[in-house]
Amino acid sequence: MVIKTVRGEVGLPYTGTIIRAKSVASNRNLIERREAIVPKAVGQFAGQLTAVSASGARVTDADGHEFIDFAGGIGVMNVGHSAPEVVRAIQDQAERLIHVSIHVATYEPYVELCEKLADLLPHGESTKVILINSGAEAVENAIKLARQATGRPAVICFSEAFHGRTLMALALTSKTKYKTGCGPLAPEVYRLPYPSQFKYGDGLSEEAFVERELERMEAAFLSLVPAEQVAAIILEPVQGEGGFAVAPPAYLRGLRDLCDRHGIMLILDEVQSGFCRTGRWGAYEHAGIVPDLSTWAKSMGGGMPISAVLGKASVMDAAAPGTVGGTYGGNPVSCAAALAAIGIMERDNLNQRAREIGRRVRKTFEALQQDTNLVADIRGLGAMLAMELCHEEDPARPAGEACRLITAACRDRGLIVLPSGAHGNVIRILVPLIITDEDLDRGLAILKEAVLQVQEGELVST
Repeated sequence: MVIKTVRGEVGLPYTGTIIRAKSVASNRNLIERREAIVPKAVGQFAGQLTAVSASGARVTDADGHEFIDFAGGIGVMNVGHSAPEVVRAIQDQAERLIHVSIHVATYEPYVELCEKLADLLPHGESTKVILINSGAEAVENAIKLARQATGRPAVICFSEAFHGRTLMALALTSKTKYKTGCGPLAPEVYRLPYPSQFKYGDGLSEEAFVERELERMEAAFLSLVPAEQVAAIILEPVQGEGGFAVAPPAYLRGLRDLCDRHGIMLILDEVQSGFCRTGRWGAYEHAGIVPDLSTWAKSMGGGMPISAVLGKASVMDAAAPGTVGGTYGGNPVSCAAALAAIGIMERDNLNQRAREIGRRVRKTFEALQQDTNLVADIRGLGAMLAMELCHEEDPARPAGEACRLITAACRDRGLIVLPSGAHGNVIRILVPLIITDEDLDRGLAILKEAVLQVQEGELVST
C-alpha cells in the first residue's frame, strides 16, 4: 500500500489519501469500459468518478484517491458506507435465507420491518405496510392503492417534482430531460406549481402565499379536473431533484384539510427526505400532519435496494389481492439491512445529528451568501440543505454553469457534491449523517473555496 498527498488540478492540495489497493482496473480503464458497454442514457451526475470501496463518509476510486462524500449515493447512505452493523446483518441473513418471495412464504424479516416502520411512522389509528424495491416502485404502488381506495382516476402533482423513472412515476416527474422520447405517458395526471416561495412567492408573506396556493388548488378543481375525479395529490415535503424546495408547514396542513373535505388521498413522497435526513423520521412530521399514504426508500436500506409504502389500514385494505407487490419486494437480506440501519439511526440519534449538521452547513452557506453575489437562496430542513446559484447581474437567472464549475472543482479537490434543480444551478448536500466533524468541516471548506473562486472569476469554462 502506498499513501501520498497529491495536488488537485485546480491548485488546492488534495486533502484525502491515495490508497493503492488490489484492483484490476484504473479510473481510465473503468470509464472506457463503461462507455463501451453501458448506454449514455444511464446518466452520470458527478462527472466521471469511479468507486472500488467506501467507508463511513469516504469513497475510494480505482486509482486510490479518497473523496469526502457529500452525495451519499444520492441520499442513500445516512448511516454511512459499509456500516459494520449493516454488513453483519447482510452476512447473517444471507446464510439463512436469501430469497423465497413474500408471495410464496411469510418470513420474519419482512414482517418485523413492517412492524418497525408502522411503529416509527404511524398513519392514524392503524397502519399497514408493503415492501418493494425502489422509490419509483413505491410511488407506482401508492397510486394504485389510492385509485382503488377512492375509485377515482386522476392524480395531481407538482412542478419540479421527481417521483421516479418508471412510466407512472415518470408522468408525475416534472423535469423534461427524464421524459424525452418516452411517451405516451400515463394519463390523468395534472400538475400545479410547487409551493416554493423562492420561485413563486411574488413578494408575498408566507401566510399570504400559502393562502394563494391553496386557493389555486381549489380553483384547479373548477378549471383543471373535478375534485370528485381526483384519487390523490402527491407531493414531496422537501423536493429532492427539484432543488430542496420546502413546502411551508401551513400549506401541508391546508392540503391535509382540503384532501379530507374532498375525499382525496394525500400521498407524501419521503423517498429522499426520510429516515433522519431532515432531523425527523419523516419531513412531514415538521408540519404536524399525517398522510393517507407515504413512500419511502433510499436510506431505509443502509445501501441495499428496498422501499416501502405506508398507509392508513383502511386505505391499504381497499386494494384487491395481487394488485401490489413483486417477486423481490421485501427481500430478506434487504429487510435485515434496513432493520440494522434503523437500529443505528435510533442508537446514535441521527435525527439530532442531522440537525447539528444542518446548522454547520447553513452557517457556511449564509457566510457565502454574505461574501458573494452567487447565492440567491438557502433552503432545506435539517441536513437536507441546498443553495441556489443565480447570476449577479440578474438574480432571477439560474447560474447553471457556475454550479458545474463548482462541483467539478470540488471533485478535483477530493469532495463529491451534486447539482440539482430544473436548471442544474442548485448545490445540494446529502452527506452521510455519521460523518465526522473534521470531514464535514473540510468538505465545507473545499466547497466554500470553489464558490469564492468562481465568484472571483478564477475558475472558468474550458
